[in-house]
Amino acid sequence: MTDDKNILVRPLEDCAVLITGGTSGIGLASARALAEAGVRRFVLNGRSAERAEAARQSLAQSAPEAEIQLAPGDAATQEGARGAVAATTEAFGRIDVLVNSAGGDVLPKLLHQTDMDEIELVLRQTLLSSILPTRAALEPMMAQRGGAIIAIASDAAKVATPGEAVVGAALAGILMFTRTAAMEAKRSGIRLNCITPSIVRGTPHYDKLMADGFAGRLFAKAESRADLGVVEPEDLAQLVVYLASPAAAKLSGQGISLNGGITAA
Repeated sequence: MTDDKNILVRPLEDCAVLITGGTSGIGLASARALAEAGVRRFVLNGRSAERAEAARQSLAQSAPEAEIQLAPGDAATQEGARGAVAATTEAFGRIDVLVNSAGGDVLPKLLHQTDMDEIELVLRQTLLSSILPTRAALEPMMAQRGGAIIAIASDAAKVATPGEAVVGAALAGILMFTRTAAMEAKRSGIRLNCITPSIVRGTPHYDKLMADGFAGRLFAKAESRADLGVVEPEDLAQLVVYLASPAAAKLSGQGISLNGGITAA
């Protein structure tokens, strides 16, 4: 549908969706939930071509009527970001929804124990994996005067946590980038929002965190405060569906914490 400002808002069943980091975890869960909500056009991006193909086969089993394209590459690079967006517009003629769920697999570490090379890597992989695909998607979305961009960050963007000085800075950057870009892009009918979970059970990253001595203690304490239940990828995926849908057509520039009650960030 198009409103009186000539802003395009497509129903989900007509949307072409790109998911960076869409080969596992939150990204793949989001693809499944979007397929259940009616989306039939997907491009899945991930750094591993092998995992991308496994994800395509997995999604095809649950959504056999969907057309699923792959765009392997690193979304934190200009080449990877541009390539993923181009793969979407070439396959489907447009990009309506971008879900930025790629990022570095970072374990908490105290700042004085973190090498400077590692700091650069964390900032590049975490922050640029949202900024660059968003920049690449803006032009085709502006041309059609509509689109939804959803970033996945974490509550480390809002809550100062020991061991997360560097990754927290990167995630806070994603949140502020999303908010500012939302103010810029609203005139073109593009809405941007950011989801900020805390611990997410049922992901490879969760297993890695809980196996680490320092991180395991830190997040076990966080889990103990999740009185509404520890969040899983499927919980976040349902929020992705809402933010991508016409129901959220007037919602933009928000950082939404979904964390089971761990914080009120």
